[in-house]
Amino acid sequence: MADRFRLSFTTGGLFVQEAAVVATSYLATRDWAKVRTQARQENLLQVRTAAAATRISKEITARLEHLDDLELKALLELNLHDRASLLWVAACRRYTFIREFATEVLRENHLHLRRQLSFNDYESFYSGKALWHAELDQLAVSTQQKLRQNMFRMLREADLLSETQVILPAMLSSDLTRLLARQGRRDLLVFPASEKDIQRWLP
Repeated sequence: MADRFRLSFTTGGLFVQEAAVVATSYLATRDWAKVRTQARQENLLQVRTAAAATRISKEITARLEHLDDLELKALLELNLHDRASLLWVAACRRYTFIREFATEVLRENHLHLRRQLSFNDYESFYSGKALWHAELDQLAVSTQQKLRQNMFRMLREADLLSETQVILPAMLSSDLTRLLARQGRRDLLVFPASEKDIQRWLP
């Protein structure tokens, strides 16, 4: 049986602004537990309720834990577009479900010149994965809809999908591609990019 998917990305998008706050806190302490406590107790993320502060800080730190120190430092220095792209990579590292959608649907559609990304594309992907992942079938319909909604929100925030759901080719800076290429091809495959692009990005 396949490993269970993590499926807690039901709110918040990429947290582009909030992630920078959390990354700054971590780089000062090097302790994720302290960061979560500080975010909750000091309301670093400026959210309305303690419950929301706990939920959002936990979600952000869970993703940022998948970035190394060089990537976390870069997160504070990159422009907003590249920051969102790096946070898209962090989400893909955290969530196998997102990574597989990015590589098997988003990038494949781009490679085959299918410019539009539809909800039907997502539903077909979801149904196919549900054959091997019982946890997908066990989710309430409302939760399934939130997952789809937030997946598409993250794609828009990363400038990989337009408001009319047209796939946008990845436009990554040389600074970001050098950073990601240290891990080889793996992280580059989550973007709508051609093989030629990926070869150009690799050292």
